Amino acid sequence: MASFDVIIKNGRIVDGCGNPWFNANIGISYGKIGKIYKLKKYDAEKIIDAENLLVCPGFIDIHTHSDLELLVNPTADSHVHQGITTDIIGNCGISVAPVSDFYKERAEKLLKAYNMKWNWNNLAEFLEILEKRGISINVASLIGQTAVRAAVIGTEKRPPTQSELDRMKEIVAEGMKQGAFGISTGLFYAPGGYAATQEIIELAKVVAKYDGIYTTHMRSEGDNLIEALKEALEIGEKANLPVQISHYKCTGPANWGKIQLGFKLMEEAREKSLDVTCDAYPWIAGVTPLIDYLPHWSQEGGITGTIKRLKDPKLRQRIKNDMEKGKPGEESLVKELGWSRIMISTSPSHPEYEGKTIEEIVKSENKDPYDLIFDLLIQDKSQVVAIEFWGSEKDVEEVLRHPLTMISSDSSAITPKGPLGLGKPHPRYYGNIPKLFSDYVRNRKTMTIDEAVRKATSFPAQKLGLQDRGQIKRGMWADIVIFDPDKIDAMGVFGDPHHFPKGIEWVLVNGVVTIKKGKHTNAFAGKVLRKHLNFPP
Repeated sequence: MASFDVIIKNGRIVDGCGNPWFNANIGISYGKIGKIYKLKKYDAEKIIDAENLLVCPGFIDIHTHSDLELLVNPTADSHVHQGITTDIIGNCGISVAPVSDFYKERAEKLLKAYNMKWNWNNLAEFLEILEKRGISINVASLIGQTAVRAAVIGTEKRPPTQSELDRMKEIVAEGMKQGAFGISTGLFYAPGGYAATQEIIELAKVVAKYDGIYTTHMRSEGDNLIEALKEALEIGEKANLPVQISHYKCTGPANWGKIQLGFKLMEEAREKSLDVTCDAYPWIAGVTPLIDYLPHWSQEGGITGTIKRLKDPKLRQRIKNDMEKGKPGEESLVKELGWSRIMISTSPSHPEYEGKTIEEIVKSENKDPYDLIFDLLIQDKSQVVAIEFWGSEKDVEEVLRHPLTMISSDSSAITPKGPLGLGKPHPRYYGNIPKLFSDYVRNRKTMTIDEAVRKATSFPAQKLGLQDRGQIKRGMWADIVIFDPDKIDAMGVFGDPHHFPKGIEWVLVNGVVTIKKGKHTNAFAGKVLRKHLNFPP
């Protein structure tokens, strides 16, 4: 009788490729799927009975911001509890390497809270620290264009010199050689958005040599959505590499409905051989640091420079005017949404504001909304986060349903305990995948369960070039989720998010049980994934 480390029996297997479920047992040895079988009996050190449950590949979250969170919270609680077994970090242009004063300034508070120091200089060193420390899920990284630019130019709003551009290209090549899967941009943000299109094309050309991808938080997801999408497609075409549109959406009532025009552009680009796809989350609200609501010019010099300007009455008025009217080439969330759609998520100095909209706060305190947020940024040294209710349910359904869309959370792997449990973050941090299955599969029937699993497993694996994950198939790494499709649900809500979901019974990471009957086993079976190991240059 053959023996396995783990056998999962009696489950309905959804293989991750969009096929209908089928009944079979899964035998796991040495972290990989060794056999998928039906009638014969096998012995195993551990047998999991998955009767009346679905068994599918572990979810691959193609867009997360768990970079530092995995360092300080290696158990990755809020993600692994919802069945996410692989996080892709380094998104929106922000990555932990290359090292820059810009990112150190933004990360200082979190590291200090955990009594940790910035003790790496590049991506290779950071990934090695994660490996030595141990992590509960797999992690793969992009190289952030904002981090690259900040490391060479700082936070100045100007074009690079030729020597500076050459140095940026060298850093990108170094990051790709150290295992990055591609480059990301966050052109909505400063200082990443200071870059012109051609500057990004030059960096993307380097990535193309290493078979990487280009992912982007575009310059606009609202008034200038179409122009921003055209820029992303131009970068992919001229640099000759695949494009991933991050958290695709339309911001603000005036822009709802542009989704289909954007998809038409993507489909036309694909007809011309550009591999463009997108990801999205199943919510009508997103998250943005409050400092990034300000115009780009006001953020030169980083947090210190911004706060200095906010204390200057004349510059403060200029910032207010630009936020009200919008700046050409930049997105103004205040102009597109108004104060009723913007909620304070985290404010260390005013926790009583958390979970309330700006409109609610100013009414109760009789304050000007701009004075309120400017003063908050000064008091909290920019450590203020906002949730913006940008979307319509119709748009969200259209995006999730479209064949070019995979699932992402745009969140971090946090925990209810300690500093990561402070504030009132977006409930997607804990319940993104459960929300997809409960709301858009079970209730709305926006897509079938087979398609939803594909969009969260084999589809992102295909985009990243992960040839040994994302499917229930012999020889694949045994990243596996076992859940009850009738019970799975997100338990956190806006204003009260710190709750693990229900319905996810078991999670295996590289064949090791990490969630057992809904509880974390404190296993650290996650691996650091490096692109060059699969595709050497």
